[in-house]
Parts: sequence; C-alpha cells; structure tokens
Amino acid sequence: MSPVHYQNTPFPPDNIVWSQLIPLLGPASAAVARYESTLNAIPNANVLLSPLFTQEAVLSSKIEGTQATMGEVLQFEASEDLAIGDEKKNDINEILNYRRAMNFAIQQMETIPLSQRLMKDTHGVLMQGVRGRNKSPGEYRKVPNWIGPHGCTVEQARFVPPGANEIADCMARWERLIHADFDDTLVQLALLHAEFEAIHPYLDGNGRLGRLLVPLFLVHKKILSSPNFYISAYLEANQEEYYDRLSLVSSQNDWTGWCKFFLQAITKQAVDNEMRARAVLKLYDSKKTWIAEATRSQYAVQALDWFFKRPIFRTPDFIHSTKIPDATATRIVRLVRDAGLLSEIQSSSGPRPAILAFTELLNIADGRLSQGLGSTP
Repeated sequence: MSPVHYQNTPFPPDNIVWSQLIPLLGPASAAVARYESTLNAIPNANVLLSPLFTQEAVLSSKIEGTQATMGEVLQFEASEDLAIGDEKKNDINEILNYRRAMNFAIQQMETIPLSQRLMKDTHGVLMQGVRGRNKSPGEYRKVPNWIGPHGCTVEQARFVPPGANEIADCMARWERLIHADFDDTLVQLALLHAEFEAIHPYLDGNGRLGRLLVPLFLVHKKILSSPNFYISAYLEANQEEYYDRLSLVSSQNDWTGWCKFFLQAITKQAVDNEMRARAVLKLYDSKKTWIAEATRSQYAVQALDWFFKRPIFRTPDFIHSTKIPDATATRIVRLVRDAGLLSEIQSSSGPRPAILAFTELLNIADGRLSQGLGSTP
C-alpha cells in the first residue's frame, strides 16, 4: 500500500459539513464551561491538580511509545537513585519534560501570544536532554521525514508530511488560523491540532507538542483560566481511531469526520476532568479540616498543599523544601503517616529514608495506580 501524502488543500478547509457537527457543538462547549466553573472553585488549581497533569504527561507520552507509569514517574522524582534501567529512565525524563514544556509555555504566554515562536521555544524545552535532543530542538526540520513502523523506508511509511521547503508556508497559514475569527472555537482547535500533526514540522516530538496545543489554545482563547485540561486519556484509549481520523484528513480530505471525533474527545474528557477535579476538591476540603485537628499545627494546611503537589516523596524532601521548622515538619509527617493519610511504598534502608505516598489522591488521578504501588525490593 502506498503511503498517504500531505495534501496542500485550502486551510482552513472549506468542505466542513457543519450540519453534522451542530449536534456535538453545544454539548462540547457546555462540558468545557462546566469544567471551567469547577476549576474556578479550586484554590490554587495548578497545585492541587498537579497529579492529574502528571498523568496527562504520562498518557500523551504513552501514545508515542513510552512505558513508564505515573507511579514510576513520581517515585523517580522522589528518589532518582531508584534501580531502573536506562530505557525506563529515558521514558520518565521525556514525561518530566512534557510537564516542563507546559509550564514554560504558560509562563511565556504572559508576554507573548500563542504562535510559531512560542511553539518553537516550547519544543526546545520538550526535547532538552532526552531522546531526540540531537534532532534540532526548537527548529523546523530541514530534511524529509515520514511516519510508519520503526526503520521503515518512505515507501513503507503510513504518512509522508510536506517537504522541508514547504514547512514555513504551511506553518504561517497555521498560525494565521490561531488568531483568526472562526465559526466555532473548538472546531478551530480541532483543525489546528490535525494540521499541526500533518505538517509534522519537527524531526521529533510533534505528537506531544500537538497535544500540548490543546490546553494552550483553550487558555489563549480564555475558554479556560488555567491549562488543566487533559485530553490524552481519550486519545490513548482510542488511539487507532485517533490516527485513522488524522490519516483520513490527508487521504480523503475528511475534515468533518475528524472534527466529530475531536469534539467527542473534548466532551468526554471535559466531563471526566470535571469529575476528577471535583473529587480532588472534595478530598482537599475534607483533609484540610482533618489535618488541622490531627496535627494541631499552624503549618497544617501548608503541609497538606505540599502533599497534593508531591504525592510521592521522602521525608527529607518535605523538610528541606518547605519553610516549616525541621522538627515540626518531621512531627507532621509522622502524625499523618501514623493516622493513615500517607502510606509507605518503599521501606527505609540504611541511610535511605522510606518513600511515602498520598494514595487517596493518586487513586483519583488514576484508579489503577494503587495496584502498581508497593514495596520495592
């Protein structure tokens, strides 16, 4: 079978069948609006929802072939001397870079708009120090590339993006759509994501950067106040259809089918995101009262906030990175561990302290995660 080649058709496309999208537009917009309302009710959402963002980084990277779990990522952060192989460590570092890239992009958007420049700079962060770091991070590719099984020739590829000499023009019109008035913002985002993936402007990291675009664009358009939108769970669960729909855009110019798929993804993930965010808020509210009573400390809520941000950690990390007096910090960890808020997932060994986990919070981020946490020999 011959590979599908990028088609330089009008962009934005002029063949969208809006009558097929109308039944999906209202539910998608309403679901995102309800989720934004929930985000606004969460104090310091970027901190309290950080485990959900880590899970998003895990799943977006998993689509590209990484095998690390959220538990492994958080345990690695807690103890970089964990006995893991080089391949797993590479996977974890790619996931951590995904988080760094998002944080970098949001910070940059305070002074510059979502644009080619911002995406290039974000790509540089995404690829820094990981596999692909030698493939011109932050620069458009200057050679042909293609998508298919590892090591395949261009003839064996599934898809062939535009030539390197076409990228500048393709990305210029892509950027124009970011700032153009359009009939529906979520459809606009669907088009931007698909076109970015089709152009494949970089030698590596295109898939992850294209999925980062989703929350960045929602913040850019002020649909969300923070980038806490996690779409990769749906795309990973429906990966075959995800790729098929993107391929059909190039092979059959089927923008309508792609937009329908994307709107369904947005709707489903907005509902799921809202459910998880509400669960996190409920947990936080209940534990805020509990920890104040359990510790009788003026630092109780400060400690709880830290546990939400770092749900897997070693006690010295907590002591050294908070402004809580050392003796008080040690006492707080001991009390909440003995009371069951924290569980020990790796016992202490010699000078190496135990690794603790805030399991209730991790279960909200991924209901399967607790099954993967356990003592490390």
